[in-house]
Order: sequence, then structure tokens, then C-alpha cells
Amino acid sequence: MNWQDALNDYQNYLKIERGLAENSISNYSLDIKKLIVFLRQHQIQDTPQTITKDILQEFIYEVAKTVNARTQARTISGLKGFFNYMVFERLREDNPMDLIETPKIGKKLPDTLSVDEINALIGAIDLSKPQGERNRAMLETLYGCGLRVSELIALKLSDLYFDEDFIQVTGKGNKQRLVPISAVNKRYIDLYRQHVRPHQPIAKDFDDFLFLNRRGKTLSRAMVFTMIQRLKEKIGLRKKIGPHTFRHSFATHLLENGADLRAIQQMLGHESITTTEIYVHVNRRHLAKVIEKFHPRRSSQDE
Repeated sequence: MNWQDALNDYQNYLKIERGLAENSISNYSLDIKKLIVFLRQHQIQDTPQTITKDILQEFIYEVAKTVNARTQARTISGLKGFFNYMVFERLREDNPMDLIETPKIGKKLPDTLSVDEINALIGAIDLSKPQGERNRAMLETLYGCGLRVSELIALKLSDLYFDEDFIQVTGKGNKQRLVPISAVNKRYIDLYRQHVRPHQPIAKDFDDFLFLNRRGKTLSRAMVFTMIQRLKEKIGLRKKIGPHTFRHSFATHLLENGADLRAIQQMLGHESITTTEIYVHVNRRHLAKVIEKFHPRRSSQDE
């Protein structure tokens, strides 16, 4: 089996068996493509079945010259996943990446926005233009429901269960979950879908999608990112932010206000609670205040 055939089979596995989106499959494939280029450049003839730990280690050393530890760790993780697939399909007996150490990296805490900063960004939207109502509804939903940008742009009219105060969200691996939606959020969506959306052209097969661009099709991730960057510049915000920052802020603010970690996990669609636990580390000062206020020994200390 050559590398291209192995990569094609792996991509089909990720799509069919694991149900990953095209963007995720592309990210998983990137590390293998880099390895293939490395092998060609060094005229190494090993196949996916015969490549050894030593050759892979040389590749990792080469990668480490130009990237930081976090990217290096991601590359190692990506290759481990590929060779685990090879073992699973009985194309290899071992995973040559098992003995390659991942560089130690600190836990990267997500950037967050304060409630005032979120209000300022949303307040900077120009509502005199038709897309203004759409953009406000989008940011309110991004933050108010803690969505990924891919989930936001894929949201459909048939996913809105406003009578029950829920929306249905299709997340990673096409897994669906129900997310509560507030009265404020529903009001802004209704303003857009009742007063703006009916007056724009809608392309064929896009009539059920909630948020549409000027051509009547779904927005791209890049369009949402660009919209947020323009609002950021408009209010003079210096933080490095993007669509995911609203999701991080949603989770952080819920935690700060006393929400249960398991409930946050369900709303965000995290498979593992350990993924959600990163938000515990985001605002240590807030947690210190919680301890100071609610610690069982506090009353005895005050006496």
C-alpha cells in the first residue's frame, strides 16, 4: 500500500466511520501530507506498513525546527491517530508513534470577553443595514447558546423549538444536542427571520437555513470571523478574538454564575468532562472569591 492510497482510505474512515466534518478531516490529513513530502524530499522508500519509529522521529525533529511545542504535539497526535487506524485495520501490528514522546506544553487557557465587551461588540453593529439584524442575531446566538461557528452557520429554521425554549444543534460527528435559548436571543432571531430574511433572495436548497448571505446561501466561517474583526476594530478592542471566543465566554460566565460543570458540558456538546474542566482554570480570581464567600470555615474565622 502506498501513502496516497493509505491516506485516501483513512479519510474515508474518518468520514464514514467517525462522521467527521470535512474541515476536521482536512486537519487530520495535514500531518500525513507533510510526512509524505518529507519522505519524498529525503528519497525514503518506506511505505505506511514498513516505516519505522526512527524515520518518524527524524520527521518530528524536522518539524520541531519551524513550529512551536504545541504544533509539534498536535503533529505527533495526528500521526498516532493515523497509525492507530492502520493497526485497527490490521495493516500493521504496531504503532511506531507509541514510543515518540510528546513535548510538554502548558495548558492553553481560552481567551474570554467580559459581558461589557460582548455588549460593546454587539452594540457596534450597524442596524440601519439589513445584514445588521442578521449579525446581531448571529452574535447573540453564538454567545447566548455557546455554539461553535460551524454549528451557527448550519442552524436551520427547523432546528428552532422556541415554544419549548430550545434549539437543536448539530455538532461534531453530526451529533445532535438540544441547547436552551433565552427570551432575548429568541427576540433577536425573530426580528431577523420575520422582518429581514423574507425580503432577500433565497437560493435553491437553502430555504431552511436560518442565517443567509446576500446571495441567499449559508455564510462561511471566514465571513463570521471577518465580521467580528471589523466590530473589534470599531470599538478599539485589543484582545485577540474570533467566533470561538464567544463560546469560551459563554462557558466561563456560566461557571462564574454558579452553573454546574456537567450542565455546561451538555450545552457545549463536549464528549468528555475533562474538556469542559479547562474553564475552571480561566478565572482564578473569581474562584478565590467564591472560596472566600462560601468556604465552610469562613464563619468560624469571622468570630
